[in-house]
Amino acid sequence: MLSKLRGREDVRCVFVTKTVPGTRDGVRCIRFQVKGGATRATHYCSRTFENAVWHAWGVYEACKAAADLKPDLIVGHSGFGTTVFLQELYDCPIINHIEYFYRPHDSDLDFRRDFPPRPMNFLRSRTRNAMILLDLQTCVAAYTPTQWQWSLLPEVWRPKVEIIHDGIDTDVWRRRQTVRRIGGEDIDERTRIVTYVSRGLESMRGFDIFVRVANRIAAEMPNVLFVVVGSDEVHYGDDLRRIRAKTFREHVLLTEKPDLSRFRFLGTVPSAQLASLFSISDLHVYLTVPFVLSWSLLNALACECAVLASDTAPVREVIQHGETGLLGDFFDVDGLAAQALRVLRDPAAYRSLGTAARASVEEHYSLERTFPKVWDLFTRVKGRPRRP
Repeated sequence: MLSKLRGREDVRCVFVTKTVPGTRDGVRCIRFQVKGGATRATHYCSRTFENAVWHAWGVYEACKAAADLKPDLIVGHSGFGTTVFLQELYDCPIINHIEYFYRPHDSDLDFRRDFPPRPMNFLRSRTRNAMILLDLQTCVAAYTPTQWQWSLLPEVWRPKVEIIHDGIDTDVWRRRQTVRRIGGEDIDERTRIVTYVSRGLESMRGFDIFVRVANRIAAEMPNVLFVVVGSDEVHYGDDLRRIRAKTFREHVLLTEKPDLSRFRFLGTVPSAQLASLFSISDLHVYLTVPFVLSWSLLNALACECAVLASDTAPVREVIQHGETGLLGDFFDVDGLAAQALRVLRDPAAYRSLGTAARASVEEHYSLERTFPKVWDLFTRVKGRPRRP
């Protein structure tokens, strides 16, 4: 989206960031610092809010110090405190991007009954929305990426929130003519490639389920290579509290004991390399609990991958089973493996899924489709009074 905005002659973008200040690609970057935060003495249920308040204060201080900054419109990511104090600094409207509204039950928190959360986490989920609710009260308008994410919001706030996806750059995320090489290793044409991508290899993104499925596939087909992209960090959930290993990946590999000669762990990779990997993938596996939809899924679909994904609410909004991908029960390892095997035994028979997936992304999620909606929202809001 930023690339689209900075390409307009009638727009000057200023980005408030924790990283190095200066000008990058024509965008002025103002650095802010977070000088405090929650401690062990802070109640567990209020730590998220405490951290967000310090975050909000850092943004406020940095913007106030930039005396020449006179915004016509402020856009911020809700929940982190980026915009909540800025109404006292500027006479302009605020738009917030609402990503996820937490809830204790029938949610990401309790979806994995095999990994029950600590009772205190149910209590914390009721207070984690505090800054989001302040943002909703403070902003003039807001937007959220999907219908499912919108449906999680309290009904009283839904009229204020529009459904507009961030947008996928389909020039970057496209199928490429590329050599079958992974990390410098040439891959034989007879080898089937299964990909799995997640920012962190963790239970909320079903890394353990994926390895179990991979074990079933490996037992049936000797010519399959499993390529995993993602870091060892756990970004969501309490994985590290439940295990003795240093990382969830290590725990899963020790528990499931896969044949590691059949796996390639690439860590995190640049976008161009990931697009090339998607382009040689015979099957991409995406698993998630009901949570924020990963960009990697839409990126894989844009690269025309045949995708096998968990049949959970956020995924169903994007993939139509048998048309733009395949869906299966998150916990049904045998069922997921059976679908995967059918694809891997005859990849050509499932190429139409990738073609249809690309067309769907272009129609609903490409920047060419989403940016005009964002720009329309910005234009409509810019002239409104700052106070809702």
